[in-house]
Amino acid sequence: MTDGDAGIIERITPWALGAAVFLLSMASAAGSVGVESTLPGPVLVAVAAASAVAAARARRSLGPLAAVGAVAYAWLVMWPAAVAASYYAGTRLRRRDLWLYVGSAVAVLALSALVSHRSGGYRALVAGTPANVILTSGAMLGLPLVAGLWVRARRQVLAALRERAEQLRREQVLRAEQARAQERARIAREMHDVVAHRVSLMVLHAGALEVSAPDERTAEAAALIGGTGREALSNLREVLGVLRSQDSVRGPQPTLADLDRLLDQTRALGIVVARHDEGTARPLGPVVERTAYRVVQEALTNVHKHAADARTDVFVRYRPAELEVVVRNEPSAGASGDLPCSGWGLVGLRERVELVGGRLEAGPRDEGGFQVVAGIPAT
Repeated sequence: MTDGDAGIIERITPWALGAAVFLLSMASAAGSVGVESTLPGPVLVAVAAASAVAAARARRSLGPLAAVGAVAYAWLVMWPAAVAASYYAGTRLRRRDLWLYVGSAVAVLALSALVSHRSGGYRALVAGTPANVILTSGAMLGLPLVAGLWVRARRQVLAALRERAEQLRREQVLRAEQARAQERARIAREMHDVVAHRVSLMVLHAGALEVSAPDERTAEAAALIGGTGREALSNLREVLGVLRSQDSVRGPQPTLADLDRLLDQTRALGIVVARHDEGTARPLGPVVERTAYRVVQEALTNVHKHAADARTDVFVRYRPAELEVVVRNEPSAGASGDLPCSGWGLVGLRERVELVGGRLEAGPRDEGGFQVVAGIPAT
């Protein structure tokens, strides 16, 4: 059952109960399931209608239903409202109020028995004899009251089980968060001990080489290596900070505005790189621009590794619904073959692009060389 179906049943039930009380009250007054009354029809309809309205509103207030039920039974032996009141008393009243209700109900039953006994006839036989009074008391007071108490106990048990399940769920989430935090801390320590230490040594050696370089070209290369290493250390510190704490705040992330700086770093290594912008440039979301930057960065990294002397073209195409990034390199004369179309770098890159709803294709070109194409939704 869906929440919508439960809500519909919740709204219909009170009025269905009211309709049932009205029909049974009229049947009781007509003598079909009770004592036939000699009062005029409009009076009987008014009493039955009052019982029905009080029963429909019993969830909000039990007092009117109990009062109408007491009057209807003592006056007309009209029992449906009294039965509904006993049931709701079992589901809602606390112990002290419950005993007060039972005492009042016994008094009403005794009053009705006295009136029925004095009235004589069929009413005295049905509701005025001791045996029938005891039987009526059990049927009108005891059974509905026990049913209401059972329903209340069941609701309390279900509520306790739901609370327990929710508590277990919260504890499970907390344990999972603690496990993730511990794993992040472990990864951060290992990365710091291994990667950060090695990169720091690389920066130190690059600085020493820059100072003692025999020629200007070597000094420039050492300076470039040192600058790149320091930037890598800065990025690594950001990653380690995020790993150490879930609430860590990331520093400024690269966007398309930083793309030219990335291309200049590649050109400084002797690789010919050209940028081509197509379409009308427009501001995009930070996630879109950061993903596009990482696509170009990873593709250029593969060029560094496998085709260092190949001319490379970077295309940034502003489509109506997406940003397309293409990194394409020509065949490399110094490489043993084209760039591989698999590897952890491209696998991670594909996961990054697909995470934002995009697509990534990477593979060799028919005319030679390698190409990476990423389409990133920009809407």
